[in-house]
Amino acid sequence: MKAARHYLAWVCSVALLCGCTAFNVATHHVSGNEASVPVGRYELDAHHWNVSFDVDHFHYSRFVIRFDKVSARLDWNPGGIAASRVQASIDASSVDTNVPLLDRMLKGPDMFDAARYPNITFQSTAFERSGDDTGTLTGDLTIRGVTRPVKLNVTFNGHAVNPLTKQETLGFSADGHFSRAAFGLTTWFPAVGDDVHVAIQAEFGKLKE
Repeated sequence: MKAARHYLAWVCSVALLCGCTAFNVATHHVSGNEASVPVGRYELDAHHWNVSFDVDHFHYSRFVIRFDKVSARLDWNPGGIAASRVQASIDASSVDTNVPLLDRMLKGPDMFDAARYPNITFQSTAFERSGDDTGTLTGDLTIRGVTRPVKLNVTFNGHAVNPLTKQETLGFSADGHFSRAAFGLTTWFPAVGDDVHVAIQAEFGKLKE
């Protein structure tokens, strides 16, 4: 009888916890106020991000090239997004087009040459506001050992404590363009266009101090 009561209490506790979690998720709200963001170091959420390149393909469509392995760190400083810095690293061998033969070609010496240059990196250098939650992020992009400045249009989507992870979490969207020829990536031109569009979705969670 005593064991039954303990089991019933455990079941009720789990049900209550699940109910509270479901309620917190359903009522979750993020703030667009940068002043609410705690200063500190944030890392890219391993499960909530997307980085892709797309290029013109024979003028039929924009062919999408995704990456499966990316790491990033955001140092959120006093003064908000304009005073903060981000750095990211893309595993060049994680390129994913859903076409295995093309993946091998992109990883090979004619394009990313992942064996010699395993990482595509980005290091921010400046941010210029264009609105309350938007602006242009300038940074150094390095591909195949060549570094060039690029600009990304960034939107700060908001901040809150994630109801599932219990971490302070920031969300961003970004996109921009660069010339692949500027990095020595001229293979297949002009069948494949020179202009590369970058699309990014990212959530960052605050590290414990």
